[in-house]
Amino acid sequence: MRIERHLAGLFPEEINGILADSVPAFRARQIFGWLHHHAAASFHEMANLPKELRRRLEDLFGQPWPLNLVTKRVAGDGTEKYLFALDSGGTIETVLLPEEKRQTVCISTQVGCAMNCSFCATGKSGFQRDLTAGEITAQVLFVQNRLQGEGKQLTNVVYMGMGEPLANYEAVLRSVRLLNHPQGLNLGARRITISTCGLAPRIRQLAEEDLQVNLAVSLHAATDQARSAIMPINKAYSLNELLAACDYYTAKTNRRISYEYALISEFNDAPEQAERLGELLRGRLCHVNLIPVNPVDQEVRPSPQRIAAFARVLERAGVPVSIRKERGTDIEAACGQLRRRSLEGQDVAEHGGQV
Repeated sequence: MRIERHLAGLFPEEINGILADSVPAFRARQIFGWLHHHAAASFHEMANLPKELRRRLEDLFGQPWPLNLVTKRVAGDGTEKYLFALDSGGTIETVLLPEEKRQTVCISTQVGCAMNCSFCATGKSGFQRDLTAGEITAQVLFVQNRLQGEGKQLTNVVYMGMGEPLANYEAVLRSVRLLNHPQGLNLGARRITISTCGLAPRIRQLAEEDLQVNLAVSLHAATDQARSAIMPINKAYSLNELLAACDYYTAKTNRRISYEYALISEFNDAPEQAERLGELLRGRLCHVNLIPVNPVDQEVRPSPQRIAAFARVLERAGVPVSIRKERGTDIEAACGQLRRRSLEGQDVAEHGGQV
């Protein structure tokens, strides 16, 4: 197991273990509370800590969050996208999706992604490394700090940004438990969603964790041939293996699974493919989320009429379905787009949005 090196990824007892030689145990709980409950952006904000301790924390950790904002964009619908540089190298994206009653943050779990799905901009830029639990959690704390400044509160976290969460299993699970900690954000597990492209063994492992998190599975095709053409992971874990793992997850947790389906014109959007999808999912505790594809290279999204027709076929098959509302398309809010532009040396500071 990798040793967590960032303060944002440490539990109170671990902070105490680092500081135990010079401070009482309650100080560790105060530090954890300042960081995770109050989302303090600097040690100077931790007003009830002795100055000497604050200086020591700066010497040990540099800053509470191991990330620095490179640029921010704001879409016409209020969606905010952040590009962060990490202290230990690389850049990642985080997205805030504000609604009237919900404030959802979409976070990254890896620098890049090794899954290489054909329609995903993150995969096009390759894989560098896993994020630590501190780097994952810090994205949430940054957005929570930003919302608190407006008198708002974060309500939901989705692990749907850059990277494959279940390929960075230990750090992701640690970050979930940090977010769920009663002395921190105390975010209910049912307000947390973990997405996967289909790592069947990890889905089974997650089922054993006694966590009531939501699971979202990127399906995107209803046959092995079509799915393998756009998602290489399907060659390792076929649809039958994947759905068997999902059934196991449902049986163990009694949690409904969300199946994500990105509709690509003339590839997976025909009525017969909707019928095949309905056959696969009929009778399962699930929901299908239809997503008009965000074009990365040559993909084209279907017309609204064709998307609606696809949904009607699923409804007739008795499969719950919804069409995802588009958010942030004017600021390239889809996973990996802003980072890809940055890596290609294009201007990311002012293109398409507000800094």
